[in-house]
Amino acid sequence: MSDNAPNNPPSDTSAATPTEETMAAHTSDEIARLQAELAELKAKSAELADQFLRAKAEAENARRRAEEEIAKARKFGIESFAESLLPVADSLEAALGVKEATPQQLREGADATLRQLAAALERNKVLAIQPAAGEKFDPHRHQAISMVPAAQEPNTVVSVLQKGYLIADRVLRPALVTVAAPK
Repeated sequence: MSDNAPNNPPSDTSAATPTEETMAAHTSDEIARLQAELAELKAKSAELADQFLRAKAEAENARRRAEEEIAKARKFGIESFAESLLPVADSLEAALGVKEATPQQLREGADATLRQLAAALERNKVLAIQPAAGEKFDPHRHQAISMVPAAQEPNTVVSVLQKGYLIADRVLRPALVTVAAPK
């Protein structure tokens, strides 16, 4: 090469080309946007974690309150039934306190006490099962003690040996009955 060739100015490597500057600015904007999005997501995550912990605590409190209510119901559920029976106990004690009672007075006192007891049972949804003669035998409410020959239709109640009881539509004790035998 000859000495007459034009001299190229030395390249300045510190000055970026316009494309590189645009890329750097774009990358810097992208990093700032991603950092802002990250900060927003972290805030949202912290908020959701807080809401979760509050909901979890509230659910635990509701569960604990429900358990306490169930325990109270078990402990005091019979309270109203016991209060209904107290007058019956008082009547029986009063009857036993009378030393010179006549059979007529004892009978009247027993009848009055039985009415009090029946009313107390009814108030607490304990109802008698006492099927009438001729009523169809119901194995869910009646217990057949025996089958007897009878002039009525088979599988119907002939007589009641002992009343049964329901408590809120649930059989507490079935009625003991005799049933008409098939002919």
